[in-house]
Amino acid sequence: MTFGLLLASAPQGRLFDIDMVTIVSAGANLINVAVLAAVLAYLLYKPVRNVLRKRTEKIQGQLTQAEEEMTRAMELKRQYERKLEEIDREREEILGEARKLATETGRRLVAEAKTEADAVRERATANVEMEWERAETQMRTAIIDVSAAMAEKFVSVAISKQTHADMFAEALSDLEGMTWRD
Repeated sequence: MTFGLLLASAPQGRLFDIDMVTIVSAGANLINVAVLAAVLAYLLYKPVRNVLRKRTEKIQGQLTQAEEEMTRAMELKRQYERKLEEIDREREEILGEARKLATETGRRLVAEAKTEADAVRERATANVEMEWERAETQMRTAIIDVSAAMAEKFVSVAISKQTHADMFAEALSDLEGMTWRD
């Protein structure tokens, strides 16, 4: 079927079985829609465009601000990392110095303790030697006293009075002949 055949088969005054009122009404509706679209475009296009432009500018501003803040944050992060490195370095230095000081103090205390222990040992040795000499002197004195007492008893029994007097006189004469040293 061709177009001509369709037109021929349609009733008189109708196109595609549509009457002229419907076509005029559809045309008027099309014109109304076009006018309405033009009016709305004229009235709303600039405000919508301004809203969209402002929103785009706001988003661009936020992106720029976010980039600036990110840059500042990265710089702060680098500064904090440098500070942390410095703090770690200082901590290591302080710990090293503290270890050195502790080692030196420990050595000094050990040396002082050794010196003191040597001094105590020397005093103890001197005290022991002094006590030994005193005990030895007391023992000699006691032995001499006992020997003198035994000799006196032995001599008094064994020697007569005459022999005793002769021996005494001889000891006196020996003592008179000696020179005393000062």
